[in-house]
Amino acid sequence: MPYLYLAIAIVSEVVATSLLKASGEFTRLWPSIGVVLGYAVAFWFLTLTLRTIPVGIAYAIWSGIGIVLVAAAGWIFYGQKLDAAALAGSGLIVAGVVVINLFSKTAAH
Repeated sequence: MPYLYLAIAIVSEVVATSLLKASGEFTRLWPSIGVVLGYAVAFWFLTLTLRTIPVGIAYAIWSGIGIVLVAAAGWIFYGQKLDAAALAGSGLIVAGVVVINLFSKTAAH
């Protein structure tokens, strides 16, 4: 269950972060509500995750996967370009998350 909670936290945070641009600096009601609710859900599920997964590991996974997904959302929804360096960096982030999960003795398995 902790990895399901972490996945929910990540997706909620990505949705909230992606809606920040649509909120127009919190001048548009519905996207602004989505931002607040998304972050609230993200932090709630992150706290549930921390019952089992160490904070450093959970945060590394959350932030790493979140960075990649937010970059993808910016590309898909806002037409933001990802150059070779951005793609390579995203690949390295994913590789780091995989290494943590496969080889770290501190990760919850």
